[in-house]
Amino acid sequence: MAVDANVLIFERIREELADGVNPAQAIHNGYDKAFSTIADANVTTLIAAFVLFGIGTGPVAGFAVTLLIGIITSMFTAIVGTRAIINLIYGGKSVKSLSI
Repeated sequence: MAVDANVLIFERIREELADGVNPAQAIHNGYDKAFSTIADANVTTLIAAFVLFGIGTGPVAGFAVTLLIGIITSMFTAIVGTRAIINLIYGGKSVKSLSI
């Protein structure tokens, strides 16, 4: 799901660039527009993990806990981590194009 989130973000950035938006604004819009889709997919998986934890026993409950931790971590990393790295690389610079 972490790969899926990053693919969604970068595809949104590509769409913005194709529409003629400058790179800095395309990055901002790409993350903002992809957030709702990423959140929806992850919340759905979190609900499934809570159900597994609630009705599962033993290894199933353990899998549910691992799934919960993984989803929360991947969502945080996809949204906050990659945005921080992109802002470190491109933030404050006058960028004419992106290699996406």
